[in-house]
Amino acid sequence: MSDLYFKLVNTPVGKSAANTLGLPAPVVLKRWQRTDQPFIEGDILIGAAEGARAIQTLGSLVGASPARVFHASGAERLIDSAKAGSKAKPLDIAGNIERTFSALIFDASGIKNTTELRSLYDFFHPVIRKLGRNSRVLVIGQDPHTCRKPAHAASQQALEGFVRSIGKEIGKKGATANLIWIAPNAEERIDSSVRFFLSPRSAYVSGQVVKIGKAETGNNATNPVAPLAGKVALVTGASRGIGASIAETLARDGATVIALDIPAAMTDLGTVARRIGGQPLACDITEPNAPKLIAEFIEDMGNGIDLIVHNAGVTRDKTLGNMPEHFWDMAIAVNLTAEELIDEELLKRKLIRENGRIVCVSSISGIAGNFGQTNYSTSKSGVIGYVEAMARSLKNGITINAVAPGFIETQMTAAMPLTIREAGRRMNSLSQGGLPVDVAETIAWYCNPQSAGVSGNVVRVCGQSLVGK
Repeated sequence: MSDLYFKLVNTPVGKSAANTLGLPAPVVLKRWQRTDQPFIEGDILIGAAEGARAIQTLGSLVGASPARVFHASGAERLIDSAKAGSKAKPLDIAGNIERTFSALIFDASGIKNTTELRSLYDFFHPVIRKLGRNSRVLVIGQDPHTCRKPAHAASQQALEGFVRSIGKEIGKKGATANLIWIAPNAEERIDSSVRFFLSPRSAYVSGQVVKIGKAETGNNATNPVAPLAGKVALVTGASRGIGASIAETLARDGATVIALDIPAAMTDLGTVARRIGGQPLACDITEPNAPKLIAEFIEDMGNGIDLIVHNAGVTRDKTLGNMPEHFWDMAIAVNLTAEELIDEELLKRKLIRENGRIVCVSSISGIAGNFGQTNYSTSKSGVIGYVEAMARSLKNGITINAVAPGFIETQMTAAMPLTIREAGRRMNSLSQGGLPVDVAETIAWYCNPQSAGVSGNVVRVCGQSLVGK
């Protein structure tokens, strides 16, 4: 179902009426359009606190783009901004700034005590109002759990509150703000994450925190247009909606996709598989022999898979007192238990290759809970616990992460009552619902070979929903 309000406020008359009445006026989000599209364009401003550790890497990354890169000058606390490299021209932020920025990037990894947080103000205060539509704010810090001194940990943890608040202030422009926490000596692992958060691929991801550690092994992408070339992916629940979009996006990036869904969805599943040049697999993942069947199918195709995306899920909504037991059992079986059993079987048979990727689909309901969804919220919260625990035990460079979608425009959300549907669309910083491709793009970033240091994360794809953290 289309968002009629969104269409109305993006007409001259509707925009004027929304402004007069003080109503939300969501802007059209810029999403990825073509495979050779630069990850960032326009004017970029980079800044750094004293002792910044990632500034040179950041300067090199954005300097390789067609964007015009500037580094902050004119502020004593920001002197290390000049380390962004020769392609970054100095810009006196104490003077009159007439540029509109497509991105503001700040390396706060050198902040070691709370008084040094003032550098955030010194950098952002003069330029935050110069952000354009669909712009990006990206802050780099150090994972507080790796800080030995309390003052150091406090100052780095403070970045989360700063970024989440910034996201809410700039969301009306269709702009996003995100934070990358890096472990010590993991600066070289930020490439794919910086590219993702600065690009249109992250259009509906805001107010999020990602932790990047030192990867066990490395596996750099050789083709930026098709980073998943030569990879084999398994996507469950792939016949429609978010699952179909995941399959299409991974195939776009070069992967060969095994598209799995229940036998009753075989017609739609076959259509998706043919469209992307993939292989359909009809399987009810709750059947006792499902993990074995999937493993044998993979063995028959070749020598394993590189990517597995656990997208299959069901809702069976009732308040707990009115919920029949089969509603509870089905939600847990499909949304949680099946993922564990499938992974267990594939790992036991060594069918997930070295540097493989496991991605699970959780939900903001698993973070914040939801009325009438105790079964669903329990299962999706369990997914988060599963991901965090598995990240500590996986070997051979295999990573595991989760996405937690918010309100995404699908057949399921189209069936919601009007008032609930409109609340879901507007109760986020971007004042609109997301699209299935927004979830798919986030998963594709997790699957990128250069995301080797990204594991154990849960990223909400929700436009910075007001529900949950």
